[in-house]
Amino acid sequence: MLLDHANQTFDQCIKCTVCTAYCPVAKANPAYPGPKQAGPDGERLRIKSPELFDSALKYCTNCKRCEVACPSGVRIGDIIAKAKHQYGGIKPGIREFVLSHTDLMGSMSTLMAPVVNFTTGLKPVKQVLDKALGVSSHRDLPKYSQGTFRGWYKKQKDVQASYERQIAYFHGCYVNYNHPQLGKELVQVLNAMNIGVQLLAREKCCGVPLIANGFMDKAKQQAAFNIKQMENSLLGNEMPLLATSSTCGFTLRDEYPHLLEQDNRKVRDRISLVTRFIWNEFYRGNKPAMKPLGLHIAYHTPCHMEKMGGVIYTLELLRAIPGVKVTVLDSQCCGIAGTYGFKSENYQTSQAIGEGLFDQINRLKPDLVITDCETCKWQIEMSTAFRCEHPIHLLAQALV
Repeated sequence: MLLDHANQTFDQCIKCTVCTAYCPVAKANPAYPGPKQAGPDGERLRIKSPELFDSALKYCTNCKRCEVACPSGVRIGDIIAKAKHQYGGIKPGIREFVLSHTDLMGSMSTLMAPVVNFTTGLKPVKQVLDKALGVSSHRDLPKYSQGTFRGWYKKQKDVQASYERQIAYFHGCYVNYNHPQLGKELVQVLNAMNIGVQLLAREKCCGVPLIANGFMDKAKQQAAFNIKQMENSLLGNEMPLLATSSTCGFTLRDEYPHLLEQDNRKVRDRISLVTRFIWNEFYRGNKPAMKPLGLHIAYHTPCHMEKMGGVIYTLELLRAIPGVKVTVLDSQCCGIAGTYGFKSENYQTSQAIGEGLFDQINRLKPDLVITDCETCKWQIEMSTAFRCEHPIHLLAQALV
């Protein structure tokens, strides 16, 4: 068992309120007191008496912007997340189960993807989901792929093993069930750099939806499972483990020890976001031939990407693509925050948080919006008139 890192940093709070000034929820929802009061200040009260728990903690999206802003290194998001589960008496319902058990829902939905996608897109069905489960009828639900990324990869496994250099890839639920094309494009890009792609023997959802919906014990179990799979694949060789999802990468590397108290020390330094790895390869001279694209793109920084400090690598990678003009958006949280924005009671706050971002994009009128986070993609495409893709998609399009 690891030490409780959240409580270790508890008394480092100097009450400067910078975290609250940077909190996107506090700006959009007056019912939320902000991370300082909900985090370190509230914890002092909760330690005295659990009855002093403030139910307003449910409004926290765990975007981690408070932790990025904090000058004292207080793990404010971790304090709030743990308090929700320790004191909040969370009793997940059917909605929370459906939103958080992504492997179960994905494996069933990909078997009949056209039917599921058509049905969940119908207005009457959305209204029923809103009334019966509390999933907002205003929200466009994610579409499922007919077939999984892992199913496609089985036919590529021998070819990938033939490359002298190898990386391991944590594809996550989104690539496996919703958008296998992104995984295929990653394989295409890395193969063009003479690097083969290996998958973990098995993987489960990184755990973020479970944490957000009250299944903390299940999240810990899945973290322990994934750590074991990573150790089996990485120990004894020099392969890094890459993630295309900024949230998956952040969770595997940082949330497992800090929030879920699972020991990933044997593999933590091997976990990297894919854009950081590829940029380092470019810097060393391993750069595939690329053609000019002639595109003006707008880049949105995901919250967890900023927390990991990986933004500079994505930006430099995008600027290395010929014929691409990059405009960096003045991004704060887009508002969806994983499953948070799908809940009826959070929809208005979710859209209010992202309003400034949507306005920027609509005014700029880029050819394409780029972001490293799949739920940011869903939010941007639903709330603006523009398509949003992952940086890897742009690299794949540029290959000669």
